[in-house]
Amino acid sequence: MRREPTWRIPVGILGLLAGLAIYALAVMWASQWIGQTHVLVQTLVYLVLGVVWLLPLKRFLIWMETGRWR
Repeated sequence: MRREPTWRIPVGILGLLAGLAIYALAVMWASQWIGQTHVLVQTLVYLVLGVVWLLPLKRFLIWMETGRWR
């Protein structure tokens, strides 16, 4: 069991926050076009965009903890 934190954890947290901020700004920027579509299309798009950012998160958290991507 590891007793001392590594540099990957604070760097990973900062990277995660920066990535989420950039992603949120991109979705906010795209919302001007998404908002012009039908309400059901908007719902589907925002549902997908709200979940898709989670896909790389597992590997990123594994890297933060172990230093490996798998």
